[in-house]
Amino acid sequence: MIVLTKAIEFPEVSLATPEGLLAIGGDLSIDRLLLAYKSGIFPWFEDNQPILWWSPDPRFVLFPEKLKISKSLKQVMRNKGFQVTINKAFKDVIENCAAIKREGQLDTWITRDMITAYTKLHELGYAKSVEVWLDYELVGGLYGVDLGNGVFCGESMFSKVSNASKVGFATFIQNNNYKLIDCQVHTNHLERLGAENIDREVFLSYL
Repeated sequence: MIVLTKAIEFPEVSLATPEGLLAIGGDLSIDRLLLAYKSGIFPWFEDNQPILWWSPDPRFVLFPEKLKISKSLKQVMRNKGFQVTINKAFKDVIENCAAIKREGQLDTWITRDMITAYTKLHELGYAKSVEVWLDYELVGGLYGVDLGNGVFCGESMFSKVSNASKVGFATFIQNNNYKLIDCQVHTNHLERLGAENIDREVFLSYL
């Protein structure tokens, strides 16, 4: 296991374990987070753990041109009255992502330190939120890191109403010119929307 020091640096991603765990420790400073994302690395840990840094191989991604929108989802997007905005309520979105109950998950990995760090990234223009509203109430959304190179690194999403996060995700992708959406690790939810595994080296080439 590679333990990080105060120096803002990471080991080569090829040194990650088969599960994708690369390093432990360090901090969530802006400089370290930006270096991590530009290097294909992201933090993922729980409150009772030290900071864990990951770079899985394969990498789960979505190419925007391969986005799958089912007939039923298209109908929802047209007729259910959802309104989608960007960067209107970042703090509310990340707080909801942290609070939402997820199947098979006892606690959130979005700790208070993570919320503070990503809110700073947002204030500096690196982190974005997508909000989904219904009757002026926030019912879904997602947030992630925009590297400014055509890659959006999705972090988390939430829904209080069926299909809300899907509507936000699909609308966001359709209305932006990203080359690649980094989904990090496999989920059935995103696979149904068209996400797929690619080799880590291919992913890094997009960065």
